Amino acid sequence: MSTTPPVLAAELAQAWADIQRYHPELPDLAAPESLIGESSSACGHELSFERLLHEAVHGIAAARGVRDTSRAGRYHNRRFLAIAEELGLDHPEEPHPSSGFSLVTLTSEAKRRYRPTTERLQRALKAHTAATATDSARSFRGPAARHGSSGGGVRVKAVCDCGRNVRVVPSVLAQAPIMCGGCGKPFRIPEVVGAGVG
Repeated sequence: MSTTPPVLAAELAQAWADIQRYHPELPDLAAPESLIGESSSACGHELSFERLLHEAVHGIAAARGVRDTSRAGRYHNRRFLAIAEELGLDHPEEPHPSSGFSLVTLTSEAKRRYRPTTERLQRALKAHTAATATDSARSFRGPAARHGSSGGGVRVKAVCDCGRNVRVVPSVLAQAPIMCGGCGKPFRIPEVVGAGVG
């Protein structure tokens, strides 16, 4: 019997709360679990504090009603950049042709400010990676995993009691409940007749 891995979602929620201490207008993170298996080329593939801070920029932009991206969320504009600078993120001089100012990095001041947070999150990420890297050579994790995507598998529809739905990798949903912001109930994958048991 292996021990239960640390709950990465709890560490992500704590790191988000640490950001909120400096930026109170940042909305709460509804589903930290959704960041664990998420892959977004515009926002960065690898889960890290830097990526979390990037997502916080989007959260503040949403709270302010600022349109910080275009091209279906791929291109990060100068409004994104202005908020990113407020949060302690730096950027290359010129925007990337397809993703704009998405490639932001922590400033030295932000690194100092968030050092305890980043160290705690790195430990949790390392433990999570070790716990999830125990797949055997015979495990099938879907085409995304075979082709190097951080998505880790095929997303399926999960629903809540009020009828809202999200696309999620089943293993992410199995780690901890993802709660609906509308009705407060957990999202679940509907049972499908003939589905195999793992």
